[in-house]
Amino acid sequence: MSNVAASADVSEQATLGLGTKVWHLAQVREDASLGENCIVGRGAYVGTGVQIGKNTKIQNYALVYEPARLGDGVFIGPAVVLTNDTYPRSVSPDGTLKSAHDWVPVGVTVCDGASIGARAVCVAPVTIGRWATVAAGAVVTKDVPPFALVAGVPARRIGWVGKAGHPLRAEGDFWTCPATGDKYIEEGNSLKEAEENA
Repeated sequence: MSNVAASADVSEQATLGLGTKVWHLAQVREDASLGENCIVGRGAYVGTGVQIGKNTKIQNYALVYEPARLGDGVFIGPAVVLTNDTYPRSVSPDGTLKSAHDWVPVGVTVCDGASIGARAVCVAPVTIGRWATVAAGAVVTKDVPPFALVAGVPARRIGWVGKAGHPLRAEGDFWTCPATGDKYIEEGNSLKEAEENA
């Protein structure tokens, strides 16, 4: 059973997984699908048809516009914006008001375990890789590799993070998590878990 605050606006055509909570003044639109044990914070918006995995947190006033896709265990910080219009305009070149049918929405994909810090903006179409971290206030305009730590405007990789979210330390041929001791291997512009972690 899900828990929806009385002041929330959840479409009857939306699907909420077992244990999912939707807090005050949040809106979940038609055909959105949220997995088990998700949290949609106060004033957050989940657009039409957005797909969200299990154990994902969308914090207060975050805007997740369709056709975003969020994996399992994703963290969307307060006031984050996932955009959906590459060339936004209110009107067509002839000055007439654009309708929903006058443009093609593009989405942001956030892979399993990734975190996006407060007030960051992800400009679609981009993919945030598994377990990556986007720093607060960053503006993401390019794909983010798995385990990358990106920051700035526009966002650039400033390091690597492990599954625990801590910045990794270079130790010989490996990157090591100070919290868990897990090791990772850098290959070009990407990182992968070392086999010895298994």
